[in-house]
Amino acid sequence: MPWELTVGIVALVIGVAALATAVVGMRRTRQRAASRTTAAPRSGPPRTGPQIAVVVNPSKENTDRIVDTARRVCAEAALPDPLFYDTTVDDPGTGQARAALAAGADVVVAAGGDGTVRAVAEGLTGTDTPMGIVPAGTGNLLARNLDIPLADVGEAMAVVIGGRDRRIDVGRARITPVPDDGTAPGDVAPEAVTSEDVAPEGPGDEQDAHIFLVIAGLGFDAAMVADADDHLKAKMGWVAYFLAGARHLHGRRMKAQITIDDETPVAARLRSILVGNTGRLPGGITLLPDAIIDDGILDVAAIDTRGGLAGWAQLFGEVVAQGMGVQNEAKLRIGRIDHVRARHIRIDVEGGEQAQVDGDVLGRASCMESWVEPGALVVRAPA
Repeated sequence: MPWELTVGIVALVIGVAALATAVVGMRRTRQRAASRTTAAPRSGPPRTGPQIAVVVNPSKENTDRIVDTARRVCAEAALPDPLFYDTTVDDPGTGQARAALAAGADVVVAAGGDGTVRAVAEGLTGTDTPMGIVPAGTGNLLARNLDIPLADVGEAMAVVIGGRDRRIDVGRARITPVPDDGTAPGDVAPEAVTSEDVAPEGPGDEQDAHIFLVIAGLGFDAAMVADADDHLKAKMGWVAYFLAGARHLHGRRMKAQITIDDETPVAARLRSILVGNTGRLPGGITLLPDAIIDDGILDVAAIDTRGGLAGWAQLFGEVVAQGMGVQNEAKLRIGRIDHVRARHIRIDVEGGEQAQVDGDVLGRASCMESWVEPGALVVRAPA
């Protein structure tokens, strides 16, 4: 047999095998997708009750366990089989939440990290449909502040089914991005928002605004989030953020002009400024001890240190103390946190600083403007 014919037959065999493998793979993918968007076959009497939809971040390691546990818990409660929607890179949860609403879901569950929770909340804000949470991320900020179980999917689903509905405030943040390196001085990057465009009607203008449920920040905290290594976050959890923060302990203090509500702007030198809806963070840290998630007010913390590591050490001590209800009344401090409350705040920063909302990095910004939408979101909280 000529070698050309031999090669041709081998190539044909390989091609047929590859085609068969692709067909099997496509069937398995379709079966998996169908299992997350349609009800599984069941026997016994029909189930009645609220329809639960689960928006799942498939990049998380325990996705299959979340799906299986959600099905089991709903079956044990004699509820209809849950609907499942996978997030994508292009749509981290907002479109899926709205699709669940259109499908008649009575509760929409965000199963993922803080980014998934934010995206699902974006789709549910302004509606009466509650959002449940199955934590599956690094920070799980809102879940911590609502006392939702963090480590047990079954217990978190029990809150979804048997918890109470609670209206909470929603924060909004808009930034003016710092022009890219390729932008000439005086030019404006295409995606940038001019200072005149930032919330021109004041609080409530949602165009180009980013939702946050816990804390938005500008400065050191955002730089720490931006530099956190994804591999370390997967292995070490929230500790990875503190390791990233160590690289910025000796960074420069930012020059900021802060405008609270309708008051006169105030100039300040700071390390970071945080605008919060509630203040509990991983590691037992409480940055905003007076923040209440449904009081219609944002709590602001202006953080500054001087004196190198000594200033950071004093600052850490002050954070721990205020979490225990103890306030440092000393006038001379090299590490300090000053608190104020506002419904609307604007922060202009010379040269730009990193900005973040609930641990999602927005990029470098020369201005961040934030406001509150009281009672705009319904969440399913522990009874």
